[in-house]
Amino acid sequence: MTVIQMCITMDIRGDDMGDLNVVIAYIFGILLIYLLGRVFLLPLKIIFKLIYNGLVGGLTLWALNFIGAYFSFTIGINVVTALIAGFLGLPGVILLVLFKLFIAN
Repeated sequence: MTVIQMCITMDIRGDDMGDLNVVIAYIFGILLIYLLGRVFLLPLKIIFKLIYNGLVGGLTLWALNFIGAYFSFTIGINVVTALIAGFLGLPGVILLVLFKLFIAN
């Protein structure tokens, strides 16, 4: 017997209205869990993206300093450069290189 058939027979007979309330409560609970999951999942995606960008930016800065040491070109890893590389990722590292080449010298 499906949920709809069960609801119809409960309304016709007039008994077991408690079962209908349980079915409605389950549907409401599942909907509430779904909505809460959607609300909390979006910030997690943003946080994971920032962590990923930060790791890629930090590794790129480290590799740039490692290779650039042979050419006397390094970028200091500090709070500002870490934040730029973390928020912007690889484009942020490119921005730091361009800043170093054209403005900082």
